[in-house]
Amino acid sequence: MILEIADIRIQPGQNAAFEAAIIRALDTVASQAQGVQGWTVTRGVESPERYVLQIVWATLEDHTVGFREGPLFPQWRAIIGPFFAQPPHVEHFSLVTKSA
Repeated sequence: MILEIADIRIQPGQNAAFEAAIIRALDTVASQAQGVQGWTVTRGVESPERYVLQIVWATLEDHTVGFREGPLFPQWRAIIGPFFAQPPHVEHFSLVTKSA
């Protein structure tokens, strides 16, 4: 299991439109990607134009090769990319421990 965390900053005043777009992108595009096991999207309280997208992938390659280099990524970016104030910062994590 690999956790992708994307720190997304959007243009001011675009929250409602961005939230609708990312939900649509997750439901119609990301959900088709091999290895996707689930996701969450959270909005900053102190910084409302900041979002954290977390996607659980079966393997790192499912994200970095299968999705990013495949035909779904341009569709994904076409839906949510216009809202970005800057390119998202993306990192991957592997689980060490979790609560019961």
